[in-house]
Amino acid sequence: MGATMKDIAKRTGLGLATISSYLNGGNVREKNRIKIEEAIEELHFEVNEVARGLKTNRTKTIGIVIPELNNIFFAEIITGAEDILRSHGYATMICDCRSDAQREKEAVEFLYHRRVDGLIVMPTGTSDSGFQKFIRAGKPIVMIDRKMRDIACDCILVDNEGAAEDAVNRLIRAGHRNIGLIAGPEDVYTARERQRGYEKAIQANGSSTVDSLIARGNYTIAGGAAAMRRLCESNPDMTAVFISNYEMTVGAMMEINDLGIRVPDDLSVIGFDNIDFAKAYAPRLSIVTQPTAQIAQAAADTLIQKLEGKDNTEKPAEQDADGESTTVTVTLKTGFAEGRSVKSLN
Repeated sequence: MGATMKDIAKRTGLGLATISSYLNGGNVREKNRIKIEEAIEELHFEVNEVARGLKTNRTKTIGIVIPELNNIFFAEIITGAEDILRSHGYATMICDCRSDAQREKEAVEFLYHRRVDGLIVMPTGTSDSGFQKFIRAGKPIVMIDRKMRDIACDCILVDNEGAAEDAVNRLIRAGHRNIGLIAGPEDVYTARERQRGYEKAIQANGSSTVDSLIARGNYTIAGGAAAMRRLCESNPDMTAVFISNYEMTVGAMMEINDLGIRVPDDLSVIGFDNIDFAKAYAPRLSIVTQPTAQIAQAAADTLIQKLEGKDNTEKPAEQDADGESTTVTVTLKTGFAEGRSVKSLN
């Protein structure tokens, strides 16, 4: 039979309250901490996490729900967030919903019944998927990259609109006017924001957006390839294209190669994310970059603050241009990696 708290009390001469405080992360005197740790090592004491969870209604487990586990952007964020959470004593349960709303709903339900203490989520779209259950239970949710209607929770976002506007302005400054956009799904927050940035840049230049110059993909390699083909077929005078997602960038570049289009001689290109892919492509792609390490840090820190009671300030709900109500905690700036895929027409 394993050692108990009573055994530690007997070995150290300390009260059960002091030992319990230590085991639950409370403050104890330094000399008592040393005694307890020595006793734990000698007695091979192990905390019964299940019993402690039942007593405290905390499992020290965080649920993570993502659209695609094989997406490099998502994987980098989750790896970083998991490391930070683990350093604070939290384990993680990761669910890949494969960009399917029903799978997402099932994953959220599964994590709720596993009594996770909170959620980090990259939502697939705009439906609730059971998140309200967590909110009613007082369990914090932090959304990454995207927001959802009617879900009042903290979000870690990047300036998607500004990133797209900056990318398109770079093409405009290089003399391009017929600029295509490979946009994401209409029901995804990031896709709407990036399309808004594209349209803002075009209109600020005194032009109107042309429907044929916008091809919608589905944030997949195949979607990017199909959108690239449609753009080229519909717009023989197109001189540049902005691709608003990494997977679609990969697919679009594959299609460009298949069509025999030379970059940047025939078509200038600015893509999105993944420095390694940008470096591997010849000529090296110019791309928008996202601060994955900062996103991971902000998401983990925000959740830990909520769980450990360090953030008790009521924050007013904000509304964006789509009328979505949420508490936005952090909005991070994107970067830009200059390549050789943009030709100057000036």
